[in-house]
Amino acid sequence: MHQLKYSVSWSGGKDAALALYKAQKSGLQVASLFTMVSPQGYTMSHRLPPALLERQAQALGLPVVTGCADWNGYEAEFKRVLRCLKAEGYHGVVFGDIDIPEHRQWCRDICAAEGLTAEHPLWGYKQDDLLAELVALRFTALIVVVQLDKLGTEWLGRKLTHSTLEELKKAGVSPCGEFGEYHTLVVDGPIFQVPVPINTDKILTNGGYGFLDLT
Repeated sequence: MHQLKYSVSWSGGKDAALALYKAQKSGLQVASLFTMVSPQGYTMSHRLPPALLERQAQALGLPVVTGCADWNGYEAEFKRVLRCLKAEGYHGVVFGDIDIPEHRQWCRDICAAEGLTAEHPLWGYKQDDLLAELVALRFTALIVVVQLDKLGTEWLGRKLTHSTLEELKKAGVSPCGEFGEYHTLVVDGPIFQVPVPINTDKILTNGGYGFLDLT
């Protein structure tokens, strides 16, 4: 029997990585990563440069499918890439949403409009439990973006550990950063064939966010 193909909506961060892990463990055939980038070439929320994204994909042994748009053209470009996936025989897309119903519904609606399914392997889990699982599985997730009215730049570059998670709780931040309080970059773990090399020598701030200038 022919196995159905899926792409993973890939941000480069912890939720996408854990969704990929769970999708593969459940038996789904994940054949690619699907990433949206800005006209400047960076991923939309995590601000990962193209070269780093490619190194991640190589370490995962998966090709990257990219769409390029600013926020105004995001949905139209997202649909265009979905149509391409459908034409290439894909059955659906895996997403890393956890507990925001509007996000899950948007994914379902936009995929259904193009004849694809939307899978959410993290949906319904408690955020604390997901982060504990991420740490237990030995994923290496580094904080690379912070919302400055929630977390200071001293958080940038820190690895998610059990103690880090406790500190995030004390700071009053959503454990998984589901409201954009922070974003991560995953550079190693059980789904990676080799660790992902990264370079950063400075911290930048813009629009109320602080982020590592990664290369």
